Amino acid sequence: MDTKIIKNRELKLWEALIPVFALIGMLAYNVLFAYNGPDDNALGGSNQFILLLGGAIAAIMGYFTKVPFHKMLDEVANNIKSTASAILILLMVGALAGTWMVSGIIPSMIYYGLQILSPAIFLPATLIICSVISIATGSSWTTSATVGIALIGIGGALGFDLGMVAGAVISGAYFGDKLSPMSDTTNLAPAMAGTDLFTHIKYMTLTTIPTYIITLLLFIFLGLSVDVTGDANTNDLLNSITTSFNVTPILFLVPIIVIGLIVKKTEPLVALLVGTLLAGVFAIIFQPEIVTQITNADSLTFKSAYKGVMQAITTEVIVPTENKTLTDLFTSGGMAKMLPTIWLILCAMVFGGIMDAIGALSKISESLLKLAHTTFGLFASTVGSCLALNITASDQYLAIVVPGKMFAKAYKDKGLAPENLSRTLEDTGTVTSVLVPWNTCGAYQAGTLGVSTLDYLPYAFFNILSPFMTLIFAAFNIKIKQLVNTIKE
Repeated sequence: MDTKIIKNRELKLWEALIPVFALIGMLAYNVLFAYNGPDDNALGGSNQFILLLGGAIAAIMGYFTKVPFHKMLDEVANNIKSTASAILILLMVGALAGTWMVSGIIPSMIYYGLQILSPAIFLPATLIICSVISIATGSSWTTSATVGIALIGIGGALGFDLGMVAGAVISGAYFGDKLSPMSDTTNLAPAMAGTDLFTHIKYMTLTTIPTYIITLLLFIFLGLSVDVTGDANTNDLLNSITTSFNVTPILFLVPIIVIGLIVKKTEPLVALLVGTLLAGVFAIIFQPEIVTQITNADSLTFKSAYKGVMQAITTEVIVPTENKTLTDLFTSGGMAKMLPTIWLILCAMVFGGIMDAIGALSKISESLLKLAHTTFGLFASTVGSCLALNITASDQYLAIVVPGKMFAKAYKDKGLAPENLSRTLEDTGTVTSVLVPWNTCGAYQAGTLGVSTLDYLPYAFFNILSPFMTLIFAAFNIKIKQLVNTIKE
């Protein structure tokens, strides 16, 4: 809410767009041509450097429009500072995933999930499960880091395309995040627009529920039409899991405690730390052979237990099984696995910070606002501004705050109630952030679920459809609340 929008009267629109088009062009070549092989990984470092090159191009534009270099660095520093919490959460998610794997929590989830979730209902069930957890916790990130990881494992064991499974996880996670009164974005959007939380949520259901129903139907259709091979091998998979791990429902105490802490509004970092430490203790109690094995010790001692848990928290751990598919699933990278994602976020913040410092973000939003001659044009400009900021600023919150501040007066001048703006901010700013690989949300989800953004993007139906739904409502004047009606009420 305290984000300042920096203006630069000397910057022209075409100048503001040069770094954007340059960045998109370089990233497109990098991902589609240079690193398009099966063994290539554009997120390994090249995309990060391209974001820095985009920032350098923006800095050159700033130089010619007389923006001091120290001002650019100050905005970069402020951007990086704003991501401190996200970076720490990413590290804790890596630690959580490692200990949950070694302790047998994720293998147990997969074991019981394979018996309950048949291929025909798996995708819609994944969507619904993630929706419920996200509404309860108010966090798409927590949902992905807990049940999302387990569902990816189950989907992989059943033979589903992991991009498809991740699309269902993300669709459900962002549906709940969008509607939960405990979500930070759900509170931020009405604050920016000038309405109250529950009016915002109630008004948002008008576009969100139809989008969710369409998403559910699409995943039902996919579940019935996709031919998967995992069903025939289920017994072998179950036997391999029980051979390698001590599977017991008692292990579910840890995720229940973590979700309970989040529901009670405990800080996510605290909840994830508690989940990591509890899982470490459970690993020593329930999986002593695995803890001993990963440290190459002869027996379980205090030293080997300590080293085993610390290794699961910080670095790669592989739990070998009789089944190659499961061995791939039961490989965890710990905190170290999250470092490329953190690297990507930091470089994205450099680009976004310089774009803000030179006034490019402000110029792009103002130009979109000038196109809003009609009610539909105003909604379309808001959607375009949110999308542009998710791509350029690489931050979900800026994609809500900047358009919220820019467009609030325009909605009022058009006689539109502020919940029209708050709903549009969420329908676009919140949900499309995860579709941009270098956005903090896209980088986080790709790193947490182990599925690249471009792989899950075609299946993140809820996130793709949401902006179109809000535009359809605006085009046909469906439930567009007028300001005069709000005054009478």
